[in-house]
Amino acid sequence: MKRSLIALALLAALPFAASAQDANSGLSYNYVQGGYVATNTDGGDADGWGLGGSVAVHPNVHLFGSYANQNIDGVNADFDQWRFGVGYNKSFSPKADFVANVAYEQYDAGSGLDFDGYSIEAGVRGVLAPKFEGYALLGYEDGGDFDGDAYGRLGAQLKINQSWGVVADVKIADGDTQWFVGPRISW
Repeated sequence: MKRSLIALALLAALPFAASAQDANSGLSYNYVQGGYVATNTDGGDADGWGLGGSVAVHPNVHLFGSYANQNIDGVNADFDQWRFGVGYNKSFSPKADFVANVAYEQYDAGSGLDFDGYSIEAGVRGVLAPKFEGYALLGYEDGGDFDGDAYGRLGAQLKINQSWGVVADVKIADGDTQWFVGPRISW
């Protein structure tokens, strides 16, 4: 039920999304992406696929969400990871934005091995070249069953044309690394 309400809210915001791009920086907060995701930890590795997206609902506010399913190497098990949140973006130069995000996070490995938590992050996103943009964020995440952890996130997009691009993202937290690579369509 909770997932259906979040999906419905994102769909309801779509009519407003086209006009809500931050006109100063030229960065779009309206996109859908999918691709390969992997997690490397001291306790083992996992990989799979993920989907994500963002919709601008105001020139300085966007809603975002993602889902990933990964199989754990060496065992017959997988886990689902959900992330939904709201972000604030404000241009501070013609090609760069300050970005701050707050998100609800859920991990579910089945058999009662699941937990909910939250994350907050802030940093910079900018146009580095005509067909290349990137971002750097510092964040903190906390879940009910594990201690909070600071992390860093770096990402980039190589734009093929105005709508299509290839994105990469890496998140590093206390010896754990999670990364994503795949195509993105922006509007």
